[in-house]
Amino acid sequence: MNDSLLPDDIVELARRVVSENMAAGRTVALAESCTGGLVSAAITEIAGSSAVLDRGFVTYSNEAKRETLGVAGDILDTFGAVSVATAWAMAQGALKHSGADVAVAISGIAGPDGGSEMKPVGTVVFARAVRGSEEVNAEERQLDGSSRALVRRQATIVALELLLPDASVD
Repeated sequence: MNDSLLPDDIVELARRVVSENMAAGRTVALAESCTGGLVSAAITEIAGSSAVLDRGFVTYSNEAKRETLGVAGDILDTFGAVSVATAWAMAQGALKHSGADVAVAISGIAGPDGGSEMKPVGTVVFARAVRGSEEVNAEERQLDGSSRALVRRQATIVALELLLPDASVD
């Protein structure tokens, strides 16, 4: 057992994120919506994380996504906050407004409300942007939406996995 507020598996994954990115000489940034800073919190549980984590943006509202990350209003209006396009724009904005080498963005519907037939509770989008690369790494996943805590926990794990140096979005 660890002495963290967070579950052991998340802390262990965060430990890998810190050690592997440190070894690769990479810094990371987060743009979090439905996870509300949990990914950044997990990383900062690890001693030495300041060598890896440049910054985290918690942009819960659409206004915050526009103002803080520069997500275009037409992207939000056309595709919605929970869309691959928005996640990609969030990741790009996190890179633009940080010194990080890689940024991961997360936006989703944690529930219990807010879902629809097209985007049920548990719909979460992820994007990973790497400085100097034009490659689009973004995807939508349907996570287990049986509880808000479970959606946020699963999304945190996926985001941490995307921060590993050998990660790719499927």
